[in-house]
Amino acid sequence: MKPISLIIGLLAVFFSTSMLAQGDIVEVASTSQDHTTLVAAVKAANLVTTLKGQGPFTVFAPTNTAFDALAEGTLASLLQPEAKSKLATILTYHVVAGTFTAADVTEAIKENGGSFTINTLGGGTLTAKIKGGNVVLTDENGGMATVTTPDLKASNGVIHVIDAVVLPK
Repeated sequence: MKPISLIIGLLAVFFSTSMLAQGDIVEVASTSQDHTTLVAAVKAANLVTTLKGQGPFTVFAPTNTAFDALAEGTLASLLQPEAKSKLATILTYHVVAGTFTAADVTEAIKENGGSFTINTLGGGTLTAKIKGGNVVLTDENGGMATVTTPDLKASNGVIHVIDAVVLPK
């Protein structure tokens, strides 16, 4: 009888700790080899403290490949100290107040006739639609990004990996 109690106790501990978020938004992004550019940009824009804050936040996180697809020289220019304000504006355009899981976004799209407008911390809007079974974001310039990996949980929100950098007007 005691071994069964021990096993049940160990399983309870395992499942309770494995269900916990692995860290805040910045910590979770920092563990991804696909988001080293994003993490460097967040640091350059002095947004680490904000994104480590209580939140909750939803972050649409462009991959390194997405940043590499920007026009030549754009990323290097944005990472310069004199461009900190512009970089912060672009990065906060990828952040939404509140936690919106993929299921939440999909439901909002359905409830709103096929598209859902999302207000970003940067003050702009993104429009979400379903295309080919994926959530696709359209920025204010008509640029598009597809959510490739949804619902990476963090202690202060959720991250959705996207395949392009969205840009405010």
